[in-house]
Amino acid sequence: MKIVVGLGNPGTKYAGTRHNMGFSVIDVLARRWNFDLSREKFHAWFGDGQIAGDRVVLLKPTTFMNRSGDAVLAAGRFYRLEKEDLCVAYDDWALPLGCIRMRADGSAGSHNGMQHVIDRVGFSDFARLRVGIGDPLGNQVNFVLTRFSGQELSDADRAMSDAADAVESWIEHGPVTTMNRFNKRGRGGHDAGDRD
Repeated sequence: MKIVVGLGNPGTKYAGTRHNMGFSVIDVLARRWNFDLSREKFHAWFGDGQIAGDRVVLLKPTTFMNRSGDAVLAAGRFYRLEKEDLCVAYDDWALPLGCIRMRADGSAGSHNGMQHVIDRVGFSDFARLRVGIGDPLGNQVNFVLTRFSGQELSDADRAMSDAADAVESWIEHGPVTTMNRFNKRGRGGHDAGDRD
């Protein structure tokens, strides 16, 4: 059993914002694999089914971003989650728009939703998929709650599709193969994924 969690905020006010990129990745996977995410369970919109031959649970927490760990903990307890079977997808302003990066462990960086997940489950060595949303020019809080502009939409759509591909790869092949295949280089040739 794999659990894939996308971080975001519930409600139409936040739909399509940069901070909801994790939700968007889950939506792409649900469409591809015909998951029904209309049920509420584990403090989340919930769906289960098969992806790449494995049983998978998809979660979009309804607790708001900074309490995301409550949903992960509830689902993890129910399914007796092992560390290697969890993947969390979320937005990252430290990565350029369109860039994705998977890691098998690490810190939360400056992401409060990811920090709450780590705090609640009690470990940090699980797969996480960071999806770049671009650098804020001013206030970070205001920036992450904005929507992508017209010229950014194609890069955002590609990132969501690439991120869904990466989750499928993680399910089928694990984090190392997925990191080697999908991790992108940042602007100017620097590895933007290490700026947290």
